[in-house]
Amino acid sequence: MPFPKALFAAIGVTAGAAGAVILTPFALSMAGFSAAGITAGSLGAGMMSSAAIANGGGVAAGSLVALLQSAGAAGMSAAATAGVASVGGTAGGLLGGAVGLLKRMRR
Repeated sequence: MPFPKALFAAIGVTAGAAGAVILTPFALSMAGFSAAGITAGSLGAGMMSSAAIANGGGVAAGSLVALLQSAGAAGMSAAATAGVASVGGTAGGLLGGAVGLLKRMRR
């Protein structure tokens, strides 16, 4: 029985959205944005240093570094979670659609 044309895309959207939401806190932590602050020597520390130099000694409120630190410390807001899920779902849908297309081309 052949799979429906959109099955791989639907699976990709679901897996991509869920995976992105689940893995984002781990990625933030690995980059050095944690509940305890920015980890010394991490990517986040380098970003913070660059942002502080560019802004004359401080990190601007609303900057990428400030947003990432906020998400790392307090978790993602509902809007951030929706945005991450949208990006992950889109990427997963594209990948799933490509897999479905390749499977149809093989037949």
